[in-house]
Amino acid sequence: MMELIHELWYLKRDIVSDDFDRALFRLAEEFENSSVQMKIHTFQSGEPCWTWTVPEKWTCREAYLETVDGKKMLDYADHPLHVASYSLPFEGVVTRHELLEHFYVHPSLQDAIPFVFKYYERDWGLCGTMNFRDSLSEEKYRVVIRTEFEPGEMKVGEIIIPGIYPDTFVIEAHLCHPAQVNDDLTGVVVAVETAKRLLEFPRTTYSYRILIVPETIGTVAYLSHNEDRIPDMKAGLFLEMLGNDSPHALQGSFLPNSQSDRCMVSALKDLDKNGYSAPYRTVINNDERQFNAPGVRVPMLSLSRVEPPGSETRPYREYHSSLDVPAIVSSDRLEDSARVVLGLVQAWERNQYVVNQFKGEIFCSGYGIWIDYRNNPEGHQRLFEIMERCDGERTIADIACELDISFKSVEKVVEPFYKNGLVKYSLQPEKTRPI
Repeated sequence: MMELIHELWYLKRDIVSDDFDRALFRLAEEFENSSVQMKIHTFQSGEPCWTWTVPEKWTCREAYLETVDGKKMLDYADHPLHVASYSLPFEGVVTRHELLEHFYVHPSLQDAIPFVFKYYERDWGLCGTMNFRDSLSEEKYRVVIRTEFEPGEMKVGEIIIPGIYPDTFVIEAHLCHPAQVNDDLTGVVVAVETAKRLLEFPRTTYSYRILIVPETIGTVAYLSHNEDRIPDMKAGLFLEMLGNDSPHALQGSFLPNSQSDRCMVSALKDLDKNGYSAPYRTVINNDERQFNAPGVRVPMLSLSRVEPPGSETRPYREYHSSLDVPAIVSSDRLEDSARVVLGLVQAWERNQYVVNQFKGEIFCSGYGIWIDYRNNPEGHQRLFEIMERCDGERTIADIACELDISFKSVEKVVEPFYKNGLVKYSLQPEKTRPI
């Protein structure tokens, strides 16, 4: 994962650009010798996507700021964040006051160049550090921004891992943001790694769709041009900001009582002891919004390492800046996040309705599953609390959420029932009691 990051991070991955395409094609190479291939969808500039429109391809050929006597002070060649993404071209001598109206700095980091974008605005902009801005003392400066807008193709990568059933779990991350790593190249490489590991499993119950997109518009374009696939999308997980030190934050979907929410919230308890869950739109907002939106309503959660509530640098200190570099992420943290994602997916695979094949209370001693209340009163109580809920109307996740315990804790009790033929698993609820 870190090798891919080092290879791709400094590319100018604007939403419709040559470097975005280069990065996506490179990711597709990871599956060249696999049983599945990455399909690359293309959407033409100007193409309507529900209420949105695919933007033009944008290229910055050259940009710099200099004094009127020709001393160059700031240059796009030194860092791709020096020009606002999708800036209009501009050349001319401006006053210091006019320059500062188009000059952007990071709101809190003095030595960072901010990431600024104007995808749907029509304006020009340069970016630099606070220290640089504060050093500008000349009355006039010459600005040169040579950018081009032209018809192009926006691209979305898709990997489909077929399961026994067409019901689909979607994993998504965005590949845009030039010269930045944690947002969201880390989510991309974890998604790619998850796909590889899923391909090593025996055939899964559910199908899996991994999407690598330009942020927002890529998701809208894909969904609007594949409406027939939406009914099969039963759940999803957006991955972002997975390389920093914070514990995992699982943000719920718009449908907090969905099986995907119940399953993943209860599963996270064992996968990251320091992790936490929070409601929809309370951790970080990204493309999961498009899946949860009206007319789609696929319950997609998001997993990130956003700093905890109350942190002055939330979501993380280097967010949307030139300081978001490979040095702030680590292989260990990415590996841990890949483990958590795979754990959430495995819980989703195992989350079925628990249908009782018994009546009355189970004679636990007769099956060797009795827990002595004198030695383990909590375990004894838990055994019967779970047993009482094995009624064909609750999934493992339902039981876990009802008792406010982890997914794995319920599985540990239910599995001996299953092995003794006392319960069966079902993908659909089955009423087993008289009405």
